[in-house]
Amino acid sequence: MREMVEVGPGKIAARGWRLEDVALVPTRRTRDIDDVSTDWQMDAYHFEIPAVGHPSDATMSPATVIEMGRLGGLGVLNAEGLWCRYVDPSSILKELSEAAEDVAVERLQEAYREPVKPELIAERVNEIRAAGVTAAVRVSPQHTQELAPVAVEAGIDLLVIQGTIVSAEHVSSEDGVLNLKTYISDLDVPVVVGGATNYKTAMHLMRTGAAGVIIGVGSDEWSTTDAVLGIDVPMASAVVEAAAARRDYLDETGGRYVHLIADGEITDSGSIAKALACGADAVMLGSVLAEAAEAPAVGAWWHSAASHPKLPRGRFRSLTGADVEVPDMEALLYGPATSSEGNHNLFGALRRAMAKTGYTTVKEFQRADMVSYK
Repeated sequence: MREMVEVGPGKIAARGWRLEDVALVPTRRTRDIDDVSTDWQMDAYHFEIPAVGHPSDATMSPATVIEMGRLGGLGVLNAEGLWCRYVDPSSILKELSEAAEDVAVERLQEAYREPVKPELIAERVNEIRAAGVTAAVRVSPQHTQELAPVAVEAGIDLLVIQGTIVSAEHVSSEDGVLNLKTYISDLDVPVVVGGATNYKTAMHLMRTGAAGVIIGVGSDEWSTTDAVLGIDVPMASAVVEAAAARRDYLDETGGRYVHLIADGEITDSGSIAKALACGADAVMLGSVLAEAAEAPAVGAWWHSAASHPKLPRGRFRSLTGADVEVPDMEALLYGPATSSEGNHNLFGALRRAMAKTGYTTVKEFQRADMVSYK
């Protein structure tokens, strides 16, 4: 039962916990780290680590999607991103990476005014498929009916329908309604959809037939969704609520399991461990991957919503010119770590956390004991 607090007369609010407000509690058993597996299976697709590359152009190009897949994770290309607007956006990405922060959002909006080209979506999907990794692309709910068929026809393995907030049915007095339950049932590929922020929304999205649900609004220190819209979600509470919805949905359907992907507050290896212990099956990696040597924006980071033409949400971060070590993606994911801040060897650290708390699989680790600092 969620703890409720009275904000004032007639207004009650649920108390929420962020990942930084909770911690893992070791119990009586530990494991040998060599006995720990971080394998993750969604639908027919197997991954060696429970990691999804956030579909920001700052981190996910066709090349880094392929590298993410080669290293055992799932990369997701944004079908509405620069790689599907320009034949070669490398020079644009370099310019963006060097932009001053006070004009960066304006530069982003300008770059994203170029229309999406369906033929480029197909070309990027073919490039990823040819590399032999799982091909996944992201579309926004607003453009799903226009762009998803192009991606499906090109041969994607997974479709990701992602927005800041996604409901099972978008209602509009002017535009056509996207009913996800109807839409997903007509598709021949598994769908991951989100973000969801609570039990009720997660349950509704599970009932659409989605293979996975994204939990969270991608919040981190560069997100401004709270400042712009007043919307925020403490990730620990959101994931725990979604996990409760999944348990009830399992009972409701007689055993259909929906995967939960935590998107927000994932800034280091400790937050990955805590998100999985709260009940997530995988985490979405954004800003932490921007530090990889292969990142197409050369250390810069922005959320997809930062380029919105009318209401951008998200600050621009650039590491260009900073005196920082630039590891490759393999070092970020698997080490060896040369930093003690939890930003390298992310999944080696996860395996060690699982071993120290006595669990050998991610599914078991979801039962780990936790303590709150609040």
